[in-house]
Amino acid sequence: MIELLDPTTIAVLALVAFSAGFIDAVAGGGGMLTVPALLSIGLPPHIALGTNKLSATFASSTAAFTYYKKKLFSPAFWTQAFIATLVGAIIGTLIVDYISTEWLEKSLPLIILAVAVYTIWHPQPKADNHELPKDDPKIKTKQWGQGLALGFYDGVVGPGTGAFWTVSSMSLYKMNILLSSGLAKAMNFTSNIASLVTFIILGHVNWAIGLTMGICLMAGAFIGAHSAIRFGAKFIRPVFVTVVVVMAVKLAYSAWF
Repeated sequence: MIELLDPTTIAVLALVAFSAGFIDAVAGGGGMLTVPALLSIGLPPHIALGTNKLSATFASSTAAFTYYKKKLFSPAFWTQAFIATLVGAIIGTLIVDYISTEWLEKSLPLIILAVAVYTIWHPQPKADNHELPKDDPKIKTKQWGQGLALGFYDGVVGPGTGAFWTVSSMSLYKMNILLSSGLAKAMNFTSNIASLVTFIILGHVNWAIGLTMGICLMAGAFIGAHSAIRFGAKFIRPVFVTVVVVMAVKLAYSAWF
C-alpha cells in the first residue's frame, strides 16, 4: 500500500509518472518508465503490470481526447482496429496470469531494451499532410493484424506499446507522425481499458499507487499532447531513449544478478 512508502519514494513515483505521461503523449513508450519504477519499489510483476494499466489509462484517455479534439484522429475510420485491439488485449491479459513471476522479472528488461532499440533504429516516413490512407479491404486486414498483435502485446507486457503503434502506423499506412500518434493514443486507451478490467477481475491492481500515479500521468499527457501537436516528437527522443536504457539496465541487473 502507498501509505507504507516514504515521501521521497512517492515523490519519485509522481515525477516518473508525470514524465512518462509527457513522453507517452509525444513519442509513445511511457510504460517503459512506469513499469520499471513500480518494479523497483518491490511490487510483484503481475501487480506492477496491473497497477501500471490503471495509471496508464489516465494518460492514454487524456492524450487520445486531445488528438481527437485537434482532428488528428478519426474514430469511424479505425473501427476494425478498435475491435481487434480489444480482443488482443483481453487474450494477452488473461495469459499473463499463467506466466511465472520469475519469467516476467527476467524477461521484462529484455523486452524494454528491445523496444528502445527498435524505436531508435526504425526509419520514420516523412509526410506533411494530415490525410488518412484510402479505405480498402487491405486497410481492414492491416487493422486487424496490427490491432490483434499490439493489443496482445499490451495485455501481456505493455511498455512501448505506444511507440510500436506510432512506428508501425507510419510504416503500414504511410501517415505522418501526428496522425500516427493520434491513432496510437486511441488504441493504447482501448487496450489499456480492456487489460485494466481484466487485471481488476484477477485482483492484480494496487489502487492507491495506481490512482496517485494516474493523476500525474494525466497532467503529463495533457502537456505532452499539446507539445507534440505544436513541436513534433524529435526533441524528446534522445532523453526518452537514454532514460529507458538506464532503467532497463538497472532492472536487468537486479533481476539477473
